[in-house]
Formats: sequence, C-alpha cells, structure tokens
Amino acid sequence: MRHFLTILSHEIRMLLVSPSTYVAAVLFMTLMGFIFTTVLETYTKEAQDLPPAAMFFQLFWLPVFFMVPLLTMKCLAEERRLGTLETLLTAPVNAAEVVLGKFGATYLLYLGLWGATGGFFVILHHFDRDPRLLEPGPLLGGYLFIAVSGLMFVALGVLASSLTRNQAVAAIITVVLTLLLVWGPRIALNHLAVLDLPGLQPVRAVLDYMLVFRHLDDFSRGVADTRELLYYLSGTALALVFSVFSVEAKHLHS
Repeated sequence: MRHFLTILSHEIRMLLVSPSTYVAAVLFMTLMGFIFTTVLETYTKEAQDLPPAAMFFQLFWLPVFFMVPLLTMKCLAEERRLGTLETLLTAPVNAAEVVLGKFGATYLLYLGLWGATGGFFVILHHFDRDPRLLEPGPLLGGYLFIAVSGLMFVALGVLASSLTRNQAVAAIITVVLTLLLVWGPRIALNHLAVLDLPGLQPVRAVLDYMLVFRHLDDFSRGVADTRELLYYLSGTALALVFSVFSVEAKHLHS
C-alpha cells in the first residue's frame, strides 16, 4: 500500500477541480437547507416529540440517493472508458491501492459536505438559544450515524462504478443498491406476511438487523451497538473487495 496516499491526494485534487463535485455540493446544500427550514417550520406550528436534529437526520436518505451516485459514478467508470485505468495499473500500483484511494477521497468529500450542514445548527443556536432545540445527543449521534453508514454507501457507489464504463449506468446501479439497502428490509418486513411463518424467522431476524432507520434511532439515543458498527464495516469491506476483484478482472481481460 505504498502508493495509497499518493493516489488519495491525487483523487482529492481531481474531485476539487471537477464540475460535478460542485454541482453535487450545490444541490446537496440546497436540499439540506430546504429540509432544515421545513423541520423548523414544523416546530413553529406545533410541539414535536423529536428534537430538530433527530427529524433532520430522519431524511438522510434523500440526499444520499443523489449525492453518492454523483460523487462515485466517475471514479472508476470514467477511468475505464478513457482507458486510463489500464495505464494506471501498468505502473507499480495495484488494484487495491487504486480502489482504496478513490474510495478514501470520495468518502472524505462525503463527510465534508455533511459536515457543512453543521452550519445550519450554528445559525439556529445564534438566533435561538433554547437548549431543547439543540440537544447534543441526537445531533452528535446523527452525525456519527452519517459517518458510519456513509462508509458503506460510498463503497457501494465505488463498486457500481467498477462494474461498467458508463457513468449513467453506474449512477443507476448505485441508486438501486442504496434503495434496496435503506428501504428493502423495511418494505419486506411490513408487507411480506410469509416472513411470519416459523421456518422463516431467521430471515426475518436478518432483515430486522438490517433496518437502517433503527440504526439511526439507536445512534440518535447515544447507543452505538457494536453489531450495527460491524454491519456497516463488514458491508464496506465486502463492497471494496468486490470492487478490487472487478478492477483486476477487467484489467486482465483488457
């Protein structure tokens, strides 16, 4: 992994000069600003059981669906389309270093964009110092959930980008995988009555374990379950391993 930091720094520079990065940033901040103001408007109309931070993070999946594909669709698909990936792998650089470098740069940008939303809460604190509006538990827990779950979301985007030369196809695959990850278990548990059969209880338990919104609730309450951490870390590792295999396979057949 001698060349990892070199690739990481190069990918960060490329992201910072890419127009799609700023398009994603503008769209993301616009959407998050709209969500934040909507949450505050809800509080002005009637009292809510949840603090603003908890309600704000409940809608995390909306920006994830468009932001992760925008950030990851080019990372490997564009390299393959232009033929630069094969050139890169002929140098003393292996596929794992390339994949991890691109993943690391994209994940840091992902964290940076989410971190920028902290400015909304700073502004809120400046104009209204009611401590009930800025409970530290849901706020810190929400950002911790974003950081941990983001590992797997970004890794899935990198995996999708490694499977095709077409950026649009990579983006669609990322959206589908994210939808399945976030909403699949909840829809299955709510609408598939067959899961109540005694023989399918292990399947139901697995789907229950995969409920992303339950993980968010736990983090917002300050409960960092090691099983949930293992779920996201193992999912990230698997997605990156398959990405490496995909890059190596495409390189050998090129």
